[in-house]
Amino acid sequence: MRDFGSSADPAVQAQLDRLAALSVPQGRLGLDTIRALLARLGDPHLALPPVFHVAGTNGKGSTCAFLRAMLEAQGLRVHATTSPHLVRYNERIRIAGSLIADARLAALLCEVLDAGEDLRPSFFEVTIAAAFTAFARVAADACVIEVGLGGRFDATNVVPRPAACGIAALGIDHERFLLAPEEGTPALPLARIAFEKSGIAKPGSPLVTQAYPGEAVEEVERAAQRTGAVLAMRGRHWQAGADDGALRYSDEAGSLDLPLPALPGPHQPENAALAVAMLRHQGAVPVSPEAMAQGIRAATWPARLQRLAAGPLAGEREVWLDGGHNPSAGAILARHFAGRRLHLVLGMIEGKDPAALTGPLQGSIASLTVVPVPGHDHHPAEAFGARARAARDVPAALDALPADGLPVLVAGSLYLAGEVLRLNGERPD
Repeated sequence: MRDFGSSADPAVQAQLDRLAALSVPQGRLGLDTIRALLARLGDPHLALPPVFHVAGTNGKGSTCAFLRAMLEAQGLRVHATTSPHLVRYNERIRIAGSLIADARLAALLCEVLDAGEDLRPSFFEVTIAAAFTAFARVAADACVIEVGLGGRFDATNVVPRPAACGIAALGIDHERFLLAPEEGTPALPLARIAFEKSGIAKPGSPLVTQAYPGEAVEEVERAAQRTGAVLAMRGRHWQAGADDGALRYSDEAGSLDLPLPALPGPHQPENAALAVAMLRHQGAVPVSPEAMAQGIRAATWPARLQRLAAGPLAGEREVWLDGGHNPSAGAILARHFAGRRLHLVLGMIEGKDPAALTGPLQGSIASLTVVPVPGHDHHPAEAFGARARAARDVPAALDALPADGLPVLVAGSLYLAGEVLRLNGERPD
């Protein structure tokens, strides 16, 4: 499965094979295992540079990309851990600006796996323990950490006092994990999502959020009150909007006129604004408006409304790639392609809603081709209705499309997106 990845380096592959053999004991939740593993490694999470911790259903990865770009534009050394990887496992651990090298990665994974063998940690717990161990050993000025799943019980949620915590857009996703009934948790779906995501709130740390519907707002407020976090919510404590070709931001410290992101999509100004708000509501790492502007222009985030370069897979055709798989992602894609017809090539793993993308995009779809998601159980073409046809893979799907000049959108899974980037010779750096 692409969760675990493959590597041309034999030493790295040996450790990835060990990772692939891990499993999570049925029903295990909580932070006890990651804390025990980190303790055996010298508690590296207590020795990190100032941390920017980001949760959310959609947009958290892009927000992390904007944060990193802004911090680096300030001339700072930045560690970062994000998930999932697209082509190489190394993408999950960025040390002082560069992806972790194979030799260091192999040694690090071996150390962590050996230390926690009897603890039966999960794949993600080992990954985060490895990232934090690497970060604690190399000097840097800041650390950007993306939540993997949820927030409250995510393995990243062990840093005692981040410089700032952020929550991006909320929506329904990972229902099996985040919407399962549990005594003492909210009943309404979006409120439950907000409860899980706001579980990253920490005493004394800013909790910077987007604006949400009322039931979600109440859960975020309760989390801030319960933990003693300092709430900074959009619409109350800060405002932002795209206007006349600029991103206009304001809070009690003043107003900023910033450029719009180079990243495509009508949602990216929202993510850039959240990154700005996180930097503006913390005092650990000063970042100038000039660096914020430079970072907004420079940020990249592959497989999120990415137009593929001319390459072995795309050729000269206009091919777009997006790993989105939930209704919120579908709405974003529909806004981006509004008024255009397109050929949709879709691969979705089981457990995802087949209509999450086809519903919002229905007015734009000229043809629908369904492909497998390599290494994962996936929906067959029949799940998408009578008009959907099947292809054995993305290259076959593209070959079967007419040369009519319409754009192609490949979407539905980040695992599929990683395969597409590999086939087109585009490897995230």
